[in-house]
Amino acid sequence: MRRTLVPLIENPPESPALGSVVHTLHGQTMGTSWSVKLVAEVTRRLPPLRLAIQTQLDTIVAQMSTWEPSSNLSIYNQSAAGSWHALPDEFFTVLEYALKVARASDGAYDPTAGALVNAWGFGPSQRYDESDFIPPTAQALDAARAQCGWQRIQIDSATKHVQQPGNAYIDFSAIAKGFGVDQIARELLRLGIDSFLVEVGGELRGTGVKPDGQPWWVALEHPLPDALTSAASNTAIGIETIAALYDWSAATSGDYRRYFENDATRYSHTIDPRSGEPIRHGLASVTVLHADCMAADAWSTALNVMGAEQGLAYANEHDIAALFINRSKDGFEEHLSASLLALLQ
Repeated sequence: MRRTLVPLIENPPESPALGSVVHTLHGQTMGTSWSVKLVAEVTRRLPPLRLAIQTQLDTIVAQMSTWEPSSNLSIYNQSAAGSWHALPDEFFTVLEYALKVARASDGAYDPTAGALVNAWGFGPSQRYDESDFIPPTAQALDAARAQCGWQRIQIDSATKHVQQPGNAYIDFSAIAKGFGVDQIARELLRLGIDSFLVEVGGELRGTGVKPDGQPWWVALEHPLPDALTSAASNTAIGIETIAALYDWSAATSGDYRRYFENDATRYSHTIDPRSGEPIRHGLASVTVLHADCMAADAWSTALNVMGAEQGLAYANEHDIAALFINRSKDGFEEHLSASLLALLQ
């Protein structure tokens, strides 16, 4: 069974010029892969386009990676209490929006939760997949919690400066890939490419239409893709959801992407900043559709932390198009927000 989602658009995009074909570019970034499908008439443009894309992504890594000791973010995270830091435009844009989502979600999403991410083994060192890793002790968690709190971060929007309040460890892993998708889209449009599908680590954004006039159709992520081939009543199994990305983005936050098990307990990489522990409420994934991939990325994380009941209520109250997939004793159950239901065709 298949359902389709089509965002409402006032002016449908025109089909590309006659003779245009779809080309694919790809590469590596942020510990994952990126790919771009784009419509162009000539192949000689592809090498400079690929360089432009990789340059945008390399800039994000140089500014916002916790894995790179020399990045602007790593320098900030290691700086003295009370120090102020001038930020590059991209870094400031992401930080400002991250703090906005943290405030709006009452801390369900918190960019300062990096110490907790690290404590649970999902940061750049002492990782969960290393043989000597052990889950954090109560004392270690208390210490990590003391480093968190988006309210501690002061920014000066006029000068694009941020203060280090002391031991704050910012982590953009739940927003940087979405921002990267947006940056690629902006760069392609600047270079005269107006029909493309961008993907970075599973986060997506489409613009324009393909040579045949069709939109960029994408299948929304499912926690168990193989299950889509079987039928089951009253569950999400057997239902595939595809979306037409007419100048829209899709981002997914799921507890199945990275996790570890210890003493028969499953620990998701999605950390609830409010409790300091991995989420355990049974919500397998949340996919958000939004015009901006950075927003979809951050909000999919926030809603995933909230859980199915609170997250769905929040999405309905704030007009967020979201698909929730919850684990149940019978398999998976889906919940669609009102804004997402409005896109069904």
